[in-house]
Amino acid sequence: MNFNSKNPFLSNKRFSSNAVSKAEEVHHAQIIDYNQEMTVSGTINKTAILFLILCASAMVTWWMFFNDINIMPFAIGGAVIGLILVVISAFKPQASPYLAPGYALFEGLFIGGISAIFEAMYPGIVINAVGATLVTFLVCLGLYKFKIVKVTETFKSVVVAATLAIATYYLISWLFSMFTSFTPVHYGNSMMSIGISVFVIIIAALNLFLDFDQIEKGAQQRMPKFMEWYGAMGLMVTLVWLYIEFLRLLSKLSSKD
Repeated sequence: MNFNSKNPFLSNKRFSSNAVSKAEEVHHAQIIDYNQEMTVSGTINKTAILFLILCASAMVTWWMFFNDINIMPFAIGGAVIGLILVVISAFKPQASPYLAPGYALFEGLFIGGISAIFEAMYPGIVINAVGATLVTFLVCLGLYKFKIVKVTETFKSVVVAATLAIATYYLISWLFSMFTSFTPVHYGNSMMSIGISVFVIIIAALNLFLDFDQIEKGAQQRMPKFMEWYGAMGLMVTLVWLYIEFLRLLSKLSSKD
């Protein structure tokens, strides 16, 4: 059975029986008990743990910023190290019990820093972005749980294609803005820019359905226990993306006032 997702942690290669079987053979001597099976509830619990770690870490750079301490080395360093841990875990899912908490810790430094910067510019924006992210998560979870939205192969294909298009657009825009005087369309607070942000948020939210589906399928396929950390880490990646996009959208709307 194939599963497709923008999220590298929830890709078909990582959530396949062959990949997990190989990981078990190579790492059977590790402390992790591979006889235990992945469960949805276990993944939820581990997601909650990662969320708490991220919030605690974010409070550090948040406090530093409002106490006039330079946060840029910590925020940028956290983002870079977080990305590195994402890449490593994508190739080494069996190491997720160690890499996932590390990702939450370092990504939290970045999130806390960028949140503080936005809050200083637009007071109240962070609580609104957090609330919007939480509501979106709960709505998507409810729609998935009660089978109102069904994750079909067509649904997956459309979401993945849209996500890849967004990633490509962001990458090209960043490269052009770095080396030319080109100003990307999604910069500023024009109606076009706001529309793009809304579209990106919708696609990020749709990725949550893919995440839910693949976590559920992983549990049904009786994946090893370490895949709970892998699934939780992947879900956190999507939630962080969604939160940042809400920050961007709200900042655009606030700047028009």
